[in-house]
Amino acid sequence: MFYLLQRPSRPPFLRALLLALFLFGCLGQARADNCTASMTDVSFGPVNSIAGTDYYANGTLSVTCTVLLGSLGTAVIPSVAICVNLEGGSGSTIAARNMLNGGSTLSFNLYRDNTYTAASVWGSNSGGSALPVTTSMTGVLGLGTATQTFTIYGKIPASSLVGARLQNGTDTPFTADFTGSGTLQYAFYGLLAPATGCKSGTTVPFSFKASATLTNNCFINTSPLVFAGDNRVLAAAVRTSGSLGVRCTAGSPYQVALNGGSVASNPGARRMASATGTDTIGYEISNTLDGPLWGDGSKGTGIVSGTGSGAQQTLSLYGRVPAQRTPAPGDYKDTVTATLTF
Repeated sequence: MFYLLQRPSRPPFLRALLLALFLFGCLGQARADNCTASMTDVSFGPVNSIAGTDYYANGTLSVTCTVLLGSLGTAVIPSVAICVNLEGGSGSTIAARNMLNGGSTLSFNLYRDNTYTAASVWGSNSGGSALPVTTSMTGVLGLGTATQTFTIYGKIPASSLVGARLQNGTDTPFTADFTGSGTLQYAFYGLLAPATGCKSGTTVPFSFKASATLTNNCFINTSPLVFAGDNRVLAAAVRTSGSLGVRCTAGSPYQVALNGGSVASNPGARRMASATGTDTIGYEISNTLDGPLWGDGSKGTGIVSGTGSGAQQTLSLYGRVPAQRTPAPGDYKDTVTATLTF
């Protein structure tokens, strides 16, 4: 005798449920979840190396993570550990980053917060004291896509600007290129975070630039040129000396011209006038002792030239009253205008 056994067929809803579970399992194996990072360029704009001030700029770092529903299992709230690393960029080191133009450098750095301390320098997991930007995302990833943003702080210290040098004597752009220097490390997990955090996951690159324009600037300052003493008779030359200060951006060519004072059209025939009468005394100004007359380039006079170093430069002033007829006693003076061209 034979008995025919028939296995009951699965209800349609059960078959649909099994199919759905199968599809979720496939998604979990495919690991369609991912993260990306992007960073805006950091632009300091124009910077004046002789102003004695620090310069600041900000950038925005964005991290976006996407999880397809079920890719980590239906019973798990997806989470991700994140580290955003930044190396030196443009051949620099993390501790001493530089913007470059030819052989000239402009030092700066990027920070994770606005304390601008060495401890807050934006670094990486490659070692050293400078750390990456780190965070995690939990729960909100169940919606599919989530983004976190971070402000990155840039600073050019005044002390590093003094040696920054112009190219061809004109406003000069400087750039630090972080192509290949930025990496995002991320690791997705379920209930328990991986022991190695973000390091055990995926690494993807991102790029950006930092920039500044070094401007051509100069300052000038002067002090009185005084023929001291009680000069009763001008039978012999009377001499004195002083100085004129110039501070220009390194690499900036400059010229300093002196007008003729009260004899504006002829700096080769300067005259000091009496404060109480009509008498005058002839005098000369040179850049070297008894040297060529310093003027505006007219009437046989010359102009003093130089190239800025970023620091204060002192130009010597030599005054000379040649022997001449002695005028009436009194105080004599003249006002000379120095013009700095750069």
